[in-house]
Amino acid sequence: MALDQSFVGRTYPPTAAYEVGREKIREFAESLGDTNPVYTDPEAARDLGYPDVIAPPTFIFTITFKAAGKQVVEDPQLGLDYSRVVHGDQRFEYTRPVRAGDRLKVTSIIDSIKSLAGNDILSVRGEVHDEAGDHVATSFTTLVARAADAEVEESR
Repeated sequence: MALDQSFVGRTYPPTAAYEVGREKIREFAESLGDTNPVYTDPEAARDLGYPDVIAPPTFIFTITFKAAGKQVVEDPQLGLDYSRVVHGDQRFEYTRPVRAGDRLKVTSIIDSIKSLAGNDILSVRGEVHDEAGDHVATSFTTLVARAADAEVEESR
């Protein structure tokens, strides 16, 4: 069954603040194999004008996807069958880099719901702000809920 189009535009409350730690940034950079010292060395970061180490650009996914999962994916009214979901696309737009010490909140918004060959394509935007309320980044996540075989046959 297709997802309800009336959910487009639905905005969920901001998450609790997530405090970005140096160790989390270091672990994330290491998991990527990225040895850029701006992610691990506060002095190297300061030399480039940052107050502390900064996070790799995809780090923000760790909090925006968690927010979307807790709020959008688990929204019983939306009725998304997560067992059929694959990650379709991801992109980010930054106002500034994420820094160690940031306390970030995410507001998730359903941007669009489309149906294609029985599959539901759900686009979720995560607006990330610091504790002062300043915009840090926006995450755009596309999830594809694959149709059951019977639904695919019916759509042909």
